[in-house]
Amino acid sequence: MEVKTFKTKEEASNAAFQEFQALLDAGGGVFGLATGSTPLALYELLTRSDAIDFSNSESINLDEYRGLAADHPQSYNYFMHQHLFNQKPFRHSYLLDGTNQDAESETAHFEQIIQEHPIDLQLLGIGENGHIGFNEPGSAFDSQTRVVDLTPSTIAANQRFFDSEEEVPRQAYSMGIGSILKAKKIVLMAFGEKKAEAVYQMIYGPQTEKVPASALQTHEDVLVLLDEGAASLL
Repeated sequence: MEVKTFKTKEEASNAAFQEFQALLDAGGGVFGLATGSTPLALYELLTRSDAIDFSNSESINLDEYRGLAADHPQSYNYFMHQHLFNQKPFRHSYLLDGTNQDAESETAHFEQIIQEHPIDLQLLGIGENGHIGFNEPGSAFDSQTRVVDLTPSTIAANQRFFDSEEEVPRQAYSMGIGSILKAKKIVLMAFGEKKAEAVYQMIYGPQTEKVPASALQTHEDVLVLLDEGAASLL
C-alpha cells in the first residue's frame, strides 16, 4: 500500500487525475467509479481537461441507493451524469438499478458485468466507520455485489443530501469487498480530520471486518491519496 499526503484535497485530486490519465495513455480500460463529496474535485479536473477522452473506455459504479430511480436527484446514477458522464461520456457505463426489487437478479447480473469487464482502476473513498462502497463494518472480505443495510452513522452522514433523515434510503446495492479487490489497481482518496481514524485503522490496524477498508492491506496495488487532515494520525 503506497500512501501519499498532500497539503490540500485539490493537490491529492490532481494526483488521482494523473492516474486516470496514465491509464488512458496506455490505451484506456475499465474504470471503477465512486460517488459522494470525495471525488468531486477529481471529476471537475477530468471534465475540464481537453486531454481526457473516455470514448474507448468503460466505467462500473460501486453502488446505488435501493429504491431510487436513475433520474432521482439523489441517486448515484444522477450524480454521475451531472458530474462526469454528461461532459465526458464513456463507451459504456454500467450502473446498478436502484429500482430493481429483485435483488438476486440485480446483484448476479452486476457481478457478471464485473467478471466480463475486469476493472483496471477502482476509485474509492472511505467512510468515518471504515466502510468502502456501502460495505459497512461486519462485511465479509469475500463478499460480492449485494443488498446492504445502511448503519445509523452512514444514514446520518448522508442526511445532508436529503431534506430530512426520513428520506435517506435504508438500503443500497453495493459491490462487495471481494468484488472491489478484483480490481487491478485501487486508488483511495480521503480528506479531512474526520477520516483520520479510519485511515489510520485501514493502514496500520489489524485486518478485521470491523474496519472494511482494512481488507485493502491484502491487495498488491493500492494508492492512498490524503490531505493533511486525513493523514493527521499517521
